[in-house]
Amino acid sequence: MLFCAFAKCSSLREVSGAMLGLSGKTKHFQLEHIPRRSTLSDANQQRSSDVFGFIYNQLLFNYGHFISDSRIKDVIKKQIEIFDSSTISLFQDILKCVGRKPQNGKRKGGIKVHTVMNVDEAVPKMVWFTPATTHDHVLLDKLKPDSNTIYVFDKGYNDYKAFQKFCNHQTGFVTRLKDNAVFESVEKQSIDEDIHSGVREDEIITITVKDDNGQNKLKLRKIRFYDRILKREFEFLTNLFEMRADLVAAIYKLRWQIELLFKQLKQNFPLKYFVGDNENAIKIQIYCALIANLLMTVVQKSLKRSWAFSNLVGFCKIHLFNYIHLISFLENPEKDWQRAFINNEQLALF
Repeated sequence: MLFCAFAKCSSLREVSGAMLGLSGKTKHFQLEHIPRRSTLSDANQQRSSDVFGFIYNQLLFNYGHFISDSRIKDVIKKQIEIFDSSTISLFQDILKCVGRKPQNGKRKGGIKVHTVMNVDEAVPKMVWFTPATTHDHVLLDKLKPDSNTIYVFDKGYNDYKAFQKFCNHQTGFVTRLKDNAVFESVEKQSIDEDIHSGVREDEIITITVKDDNGQNKLKLRKIRFYDRILKREFEFLTNLFEMRADLVAAIYKLRWQIELLFKQLKQNFPLKYFVGDNENAIKIQIYCALIANLLMTVVQKSLKRSWAFSNLVGFCKIHLFNYIHLISFLENPEKDWQRAFINNEQLALF
């Protein structure tokens, strides 16, 4: 399945057929024979996707410190975690369809991949799958409040009960205010001269939280910020009362990293074609794309020479079963090739 992710195969027949040409190069990872298409299909249906999730989590545990960049945490003094979701279209009979019925009458189902990542790691720390019809805010129940963490998310996750929970556990959050949000203004705070000029308003507000015990007022902070690059105005909602207003805006801007992650995954390990027709097989394929993405991130971090991520993935796809010292070759391909040629390490083609 990792070969499928790197080679961008669109069917199990393509996976099995392509690997037949690799006979003799698979003994080092104890593959005695190339599995048939039907064997792969049965395995994807019967072997739990949790196995692949465990492998991903173990790899992240082993290499998390290696790919981590603590510069942001050193400034904020807290761990910033971003979460968002991405929907992948599927056939209606695999997972329930979402949205209105189109004019052509054809509806697609979908799987929603909820992702949580540390802002300093650039790879997911938690992945959770639901049908595309599931509302985003249900992910909030999966999060564990932590006083040393700041959660950053878009306004699709707005849930006043969750905001109350974050405040009760002294967990910071930054999000955007919904356009139809109802609130009461309490106090407009002064904006110091050293604050970024994009900050237009800094206001203390209260919102009404409804629960089983009735209603109560929750005090939050609303910041209105104008982005000169995007030429747009944003309204941020947070419980970080002591933090500079422009720093709150900068923290929300970090949320864009998770959009870049989704873009990187979809461009380099396409999930447009699925090699299985059941939910378990689809989850396995997504996990394998995440594993491949994590491994390539580790390789990229290991290099002194700068490589674009897409070029690195393309190179590894070509040399996936060639016996070369990967890091040495990527550091200086021309020099490593010349050394192999002089030492007669390269096998003849004929």
